[in-house]
Amino acid sequence: MVGCRLAGVRDEGVDEDAAEVIGMTEVLLAVGTRKGLFIGRRRGGGAWEFDESPYFNAQAVYSVAIDTRAGTPRLLVGGDSAHWGPSVFHSDDLGRTWTEPARPAVKFPQDTGASLERVWQLHPAAAEPDVVYAGTEPAALYRSEDRGETFELVRPLWEHPTRSKWVPGGGGEGLHTVLTDARDPKAVTVAVSTAGVFRTLDGGASWTPSNSGVSAVFLPDPNPEFGQCVHKVTRDAASPDRLYLQNHWGVYRSDDAGAHWTDIGEGLPSTFGFAAVAHPHRGDTAYVFPINADADRVPADRRCRVYRTADAGKSWEPLSAGLPQEDHYGTVLRDAMCADDADPAGVYFGNRNGEVFASADDGDSWRQLASHLPDVLCVRAALVG
Repeated sequence: MVGCRLAGVRDEGVDEDAAEVIGMTEVLLAVGTRKGLFIGRRRGGGAWEFDESPYFNAQAVYSVAIDTRAGTPRLLVGGDSAHWGPSVFHSDDLGRTWTEPARPAVKFPQDTGASLERVWQLHPAAAEPDVVYAGTEPAALYRSEDRGETFELVRPLWEHPTRSKWVPGGGGEGLHTVLTDARDPKAVTVAVSTAGVFRTLDGGASWTPSNSGVSAVFLPDPNPEFGQCVHKVTRDAASPDRLYLQNHWGVYRSDDAGAHWTDIGEGLPSTFGFAAVAHPHRGDTAYVFPINADADRVPADRRCRVYRTADAGKSWEPLSAGLPQEDHYGTVLRDAMCADDADPAGVYFGNRNGEVFASADDGDSWRQLASHLPDVLCVRAALVG
């Protein structure tokens, strides 16, 4: 059972009209941890209920996707067993039962000389109903055309001429971010630690580094073509060419789909961090969770605060109502913050203290949903019914 279950507690941030609209809607919350997957469910504006036991017990769950594009939602999980190794599982009954393919869904071809360490990202494509992308360590991109049951290596990125100069970050050489464009299925943006952002406009046949303006303070040349330690990239809800980027030092915005980046970190207590999430409906609105420093990986000023911009990074406001007010040490990792697609939006994050927090009002106020979990590695939420 989840350590801090809020049975019978309503989310006070949802007004009566909104509660009536979503009264029959189920929100699914998937929390991937160092030792299993925890699933929470909330009906309308009612109580959060977590399933009694974690799924994938003792496996590290580095990636989760909730694919709501078809009539039946599909959950995808990138699990990592210390005994059996990494795999991709799927569920078509909201997590109650799971299927693992008979053959590995993600596997490096023999001629690459590489082996799969873990699956960092699972991303349902925005413009292609059956396509799912996977990002892996070693840094590679895989594409599935059967909703995540089998994947094929995107070789042009794997064979990119800069690859020999890519250097693993502190957490390994992972392709941790995939962004697709609802307007154009051939446009895909990825981020790699520590190679930076790469883009394709031809469906993956060719890839271009896309880091102009993003600094690499740890390199002799702080403005290289590639080699930045990008931690996360997210897309604006109203302006698809507008992207937000959380870097290893630096928060940036692009207004041209990543071709150029502008520093928008002024007003934050620290520009180091891992997570970045765009609001699902509001343009110019995004969230980050500042960390003190790369050498001091705790919340900025040891205070548990999410920061939100509502003007595309011109200003930032701290969001802390309902969050711990005492000294806090819970680091939020790059995929451990997310938003659902409700209106007002639910915003969620988990930390390395094993705590999970949720907001039902766009981040204005928060409630703790769980505590004493293993390290939280990833969090995903969506309306599923």
